[in-house]
Amino acid sequence: MTAVHEFLFALELSDEALYDTMLADVARVVFGHVGCEREAELRDELRAALKAGQAKGQRRCDVRFTAHAGELLIVVRYSGGAEWRITRRIP
Repeated sequence: MTAVHEFLFALELSDEALYDTMLADVARVVFGHVGCEREAELRDELRAALKAGQAKGQRRCDVRFTAHAGELLIVVRYSGGAEWRITRRIP
């Protein structure tokens, strides 16, 4: 029997730099919960997306982790700015 993962976990960050450690912990738990392979690589990609927004002067952003239909979708959306997304299959 395979586990079915269906959830939406969303965060609103007012300044990613202040919450870097907390977000890394949340990502680690989410990735571990769904059994994502290459967890550290995925965390690094998420961190890079957040740093890119900061470099453009964007501070407030929404981060969403959505598990549905065997995939994990991660979205970083900046207020009035760009959106970054990545999808990984859930084993």
